[in-house]
Amino acid sequence: MQKKINRQVLLGAAFLMATSAVGPGFLTQTVVFTNKLLASCAAVILLSVIIDVFAQLNTWRIIAVSGMRAPVLANKLLPGAGNFLTILIVFGGLAFNIGNISGAGLGLNVLFGINVQEGAAISAVIAILVFILKEAGKVMDWFVKILGVLMIGLTLYIAIITNPPLKEVAVKSILPDKFSLISVITLVGGTVGGYITFAGAHRLLDAGVKGKDSIPFVTRSSLTAILLASLMRVILFLAALGVVVKGYQLSAGNPAASVFEIAAGKIGYKIFGIVMWAASITSVVGSAYTSISFFKTIHPSFESRSNQLTILFILISTIIFIFWGQSIVILIWAGTINGFILPVSLGLMLWAVNKKRLFKDYNHPIWLSITGWIVVAIMLCMSLQLLIERM
Repeated sequence: MQKKINRQVLLGAAFLMATSAVGPGFLTQTVVFTNKLLASCAAVILLSVIIDVFAQLNTWRIIAVSGMRAPVLANKLLPGAGNFLTILIVFGGLAFNIGNISGAGLGLNVLFGINVQEGAAISAVIAILVFILKEAGKVMDWFVKILGVLMIGLTLYIAIITNPPLKEVAVKSILPDKFSLISVITLVGGTVGGYITFAGAHRLLDAGVKGKDSIPFVTRSSLTAILLASLMRVILFLAALGVVVKGYQLSAGNPAASVFEIAAGKIGYKIFGIVMWAASITSVVGSAYTSISFFKTIHPSFESRSNQLTILFILISTIIFIFWGQSIVILIWAGTINGFILPVSLGLMLWAVNKKRLFKDYNHPIWLSITGWIVVAIMLCMSLQLLIERM
């Protein structure tokens, strides 16, 4: 029985991470880069997936073996480091959750014609219900799994009918005509940046999956998470490519919606509404859950009030969107900070895992350490370049 429960928890954690990654920004970025790079975008996606895998394997494994949430482990490594990381995660999570709430409102607007603000409020209520219901963890697992499968299935349908040039994609994934490192960093940040890479890892801790004995299970779950997010990315890329190679012009205001509408007319537009809502609402849940999993480590009294804090997080995000909209300045700087969070957080985890006072009887694989530090170096260099460009 325990083995069966663990399997469901592992799959739930994988879907939580994957659906947290697949939000409004994920949909838009994938389509925009496809429109810009065409089939060569396959090489960008392939490289970003490789980076995602090493970042995810290291982070999940280290957290599971330590049995501690990331901020607790970081504070034990270096006093105050965990609190600093918490500030980055919560600020970034709140800023991006405003966009997630907006996307959920847009999805309902497309489906039912209600205004975006009303759709955002309705979506917020649905997200809050996930955390009000008894056995909130299990409800969240099933919620993200069902909507995750729905997103992938509907987008796959669009990809099939657009008939993308698969042979060209296979060639350009290895020998691209165009390449953009900024695109790689953006896609990596949108998949394992900020709070996202910790979503599934913290979910496993809350479910009691930890210690050295859990390594095979954690590895399987982390790889499943990346494969699910990457599968959605590839399917959406193929759908968009099948449209743009035929010469269609995508809407500058909503390029992702254009892909679905051009591919399947009014039905395609409604499918976009479903995919946008599913992507956004699951990201709302994932962002709120993970941000509060950091915040509640600040004081012991917060631990018993985690669901109430999560609900408050969703409410604040919704209120900010409804009354003030999406502040472009906040979102731009949140995006820049998000680029820094991965090298900072992964760097702290890799530093900690080599401290025997924290990991007495565990030796982290050398190949994981090396690939992890390479990811840190790449992301840090590119994030600094992006910050300089925006100054």
